[in-house]
Amino acid sequence: MDSAVSARKVSLRPYEAEPVRVQAPPTQRIPFVFASPHSGAFYHPSFLAASRLDPVTLRRSEDSFIDEVFAAAPTLGAPLLLALFPRAYLDPNREPYELDAQMFAEPLPPFVKTRSERVRAGFGTIARMVSTGAEIYRERLRFAEAEARVRTLYEPYHNTLDALVEATRSKFGAAIVIDCHSMPSIGGPSDKDAGRQRTDIVLGDRYGTSCAPALTDTAERTLKGLGFRVARNDPYAGAHTLIRHGRPDEGVHALQIEINRALYLDEAKIAKLAGFADLVRRITSFLEAMSWFDASDL
Repeated sequence: MDSAVSARKVSLRPYEAEPVRVQAPPTQRIPFVFASPHSGAFYHPSFLAASRLDPVTLRRSEDSFIDEVFAAAPTLGAPLLLALFPRAYLDPNREPYELDAQMFAEPLPPFVKTRSERVRAGFGTIARMVSTGAEIYRERLRFAEAEARVRTLYEPYHNTLDALVEATRSKFGAAIVIDCHSMPSIGGPSDKDAGRQRTDIVLGDRYGTSCAPALTDTAERTLKGLGFRVARNDPYAGAHTLIRHGRPDEGVHALQIEINRALYLDEAKIAKLAGFADLVRRITSFLEAMSWFDASDL
């Protein structure tokens, strides 16, 4: 790595002032915590300079506008946690150090997980590529860059989510994490459904292990009642957030929701379609129905 690249110190902490934001209700009335880890849309100039891709291509890994789709959560009495940094820069839905050794200018420490399925696909904690398969970086990174991103972005995100979950469980006796995502309408080159059209919504509960069956059943029934086509765990069963917070035996339940981007987004231009308002209306109806879910059923 040349001196010009190593001197770009500004790239280490571009989101340090406010890496996450909690949209909190005046009083939490329901045992839900909503989280949007991939809707951050601030692309720091130093990141753009280090990337070989244009901003629109980088945004194709982003869960664009999902924070707006789930914006009704606080009005119903539940906090909504937002990552403000983009997924292409750091992915909090991974283990803290899932990294591709080929991306770095020096050998990685032994504690780094370099052989996971996600790393092999190019989508580690710091992604090597975007969802289209295009490589992100012009040159190799220093491990110090990864450490700084984990310290200033990843840890604040998960520390905040941990605190919200514990406060919710303390107040209600149980906590339900809803991990909010969107997915490309067609499986990407690294996906098991590559090239295939996808259903409207995929619910992920890690094959029944991250939450009580009653929660997934209720979510599926409600979404189908609103006219959505729904699948479970295919092609997405849930990643690190569900592993970390899906502890039904401890009163913490986690469910992932993936919404097909074709329902609301021009995926080429990253622009809202005319159907965006209708999607927000239907998802708000879903949230309202779920707000009546009886935590004692868990």
